[in-house]
Amino acid sequence: MNSIYGNQNINGLAAALMHAKRRKVFVSYHHGNDQFYYDEFTRLFHDQYEAIRDNSLDRIIQSSDSEYVMRQIREQHINGTSCTIVLIGEKSHERKYLDWEIKATLDKCHGLVGIILPEHSKNPNGEVVVPDRFFDNFKSGYAVWAYWRTLTKQELTKLITAAISKSKFQIDNSRPLRQRNG
Repeated sequence: MNSIYGNQNINGLAAALMHAKRRKVFVSYHHGNDQFYYDEFTRLFHDQYEAIRDNSLDRIIQSSDSEYVMRQIREQHINGTSCTIVLIGEKSHERKYLDWEIKATLDKCHGLVGIILPEHSKNPNGEVVVPDRFFDNFKSGYAVWAYWRTLTKQELTKLITAAISKSKFQIDNSRPLRQRNG
């Protein structure tokens, strides 16, 4: 009788391995400018990751109460994920909901990964411009990033693994919420 149950356990394990659950990641991006890259991201990494997105918060959560919106971001969008991937394009650093999504990510102590898109902004020194809260956490060593053009399945896996293994003591979430778009 034990051998029958043993075979069922082995078959169950094999079935579980064949249908391994995809890791859920939240993807934050500027819907007006960077939808193409979100669509490409989901196409390229669909087999590996389940991308959760906000479907443009300003249309879904019709409230000007920042505490309410932050709670909705945490509970309805980021809950169940382990990492937020920020697609950083030309106007990302000016978008309040990107800032709010990054804050909610850090509130939950989730990993934070930035992907610099080909159409990103640079400052007069030629440096990439990223959302301020993301930059605070890059400087602290908590956030990691890569360029879109170098992104592969293996590279993304390494980035996410590195991001979720960072010490929570490195999180810098002290910046006030951005109140309006740039």
